[in-house]
Amino acid sequence: MKDKNLCLYIDGASRGNPGPAGIGVVILGEDGEKIKEIYKYIGTTTNNVAEYNALLYALDEALMLKADNVVLNLDSELVVKQLNGEYRVKDASMKMFFEKALHILKSFKSFEINHIDREDNKEADKLANKAINLAGLA
Repeated sequence: MKDKNLCLYIDGASRGNPGPAGIGVVILGEDGEKIKEIYKYIGTTTNNVAEYNALLYALDEALMLKADNVVLNLDSELVVKQLNGEYRVKDASMKMFFEKALHILKSFKSFEINHIDREDNKEADKLANKAINLAGLA
């Protein structure tokens, strides 16, 4: 059976830091078709916590979709560089998110984590902001 490959665009947003926060995820199949969109209000938190929450939701969804290989695209330089081993995770609360993400990533045959420009992540960003707006916190 052929491997299932997914491409995920992931973003977390916080208005104020901390402030009302949301996550947005766009999942694309191998031929670039949109398989799923996720947006969710996650309460009051920091931007970095929102970014990690978005990543964890995206990874869980990829597992549920039975992906074998995933390409993750995020505009959070901090999260990407931490996961790629370029930055150490110093904050204790962030370490928990980081370790959970690494644990889930081991479930895939392969994964790639890319830092992309905010311009290239507009759809996931819109979803994260939509979640905050729908929570009545515009």
